[in-house]
Amino acid sequence: MLVDKYAVIGNPIAHSKSPLIHAEFAHQTGQTMSYEAILAPIDGFDATVNALMAKGYKGLNVTVPFKFDALRFASGRGKVNVFAATAGASNTLIFDGVNGVVADNTDGVGLVNDITKNLKFDLRNKKVLVLGSGGATFGVLQPLAEANPALVVIANRTFTKAEEAARRLIEIVQASRSNVLSMAKRFEELDGMQFDLIINSTSAGLTDSVLPIPDSIFAQGCLAYDMMYGRETPFMAQARRNGAQVADGLGMLVEQAAEAFYLWRGVRPDTQPVMEKLRSLAK
Repeated sequence: MLVDKYAVIGNPIAHSKSPLIHAEFAHQTGQTMSYEAILAPIDGFDATVNALMAKGYKGLNVTVPFKFDALRFASGRGKVNVFAATAGASNTLIFDGVNGVVADNTDGVGLVNDITKNLKFDLRNKKVLVLGSGGATFGVLQPLAEANPALVVIANRTFTKAEEAARRLIEIVQASRSNVLSMAKRFEELDGMQFDLIINSTSAGLTDSVLPIPDSIFAQGCLAYDMMYGRETPFMAQARRNGAQVADGLGMLVEQAAEAFYLWRGVRPDTQPVMEKLRSLAK
């Protein structure tokens, strides 16, 4: 029996939970496929992907530091879907006999699905704050806008970077004719503002760094969401002290994987048992 081959490619990659997640999805849905983690040299993305395509691989997940390379790779060999185009990066490649190499980005869909489906938080007409304006922020802007919040504020230490992300969001909103308001702020300009949902897209949690954000931003009962997962970050601790509901990014990880699985296989897996398994393994 022929087994369709998939992989996640990154550097480093040994820590990746993607092989476990996709093995669970495949077992659950009865799909005949393999999935592995592949370490690519920092300067060897194209060569690695070309070799995998020659071996008959059907698709790839792409992680740090290759998401920009993945977009560039697909733009010359196939097509770039809208979420990858607005993100300026791709985390999912589909090797399609009709379209060639197709680039997509499932990060934003993963975030929104975790927030709305798993955490039961209705984004419509809510005031949203996104902390940070790096690649993780750009990756979620379009699906976030499509969930129809009333306001999205993007805050960063450097105003010009926040402004760039806010401008991208305005372009998305204008193209979709929605009514989402967008603005950029420095962290210190947030004092006096309150939000229903606060998303930390910065990597501050990796080094236990404390973000220079005021306690006043946490509306009572708001949701504070950190894209990092695995342990409580200083951002999550600050949010909890201020009465917020707190969530980490494990659900986003599983949901973005589920969206990639659907793009490849046409089947939507149940994410709940996979999240429960990952949580239990982490204990």
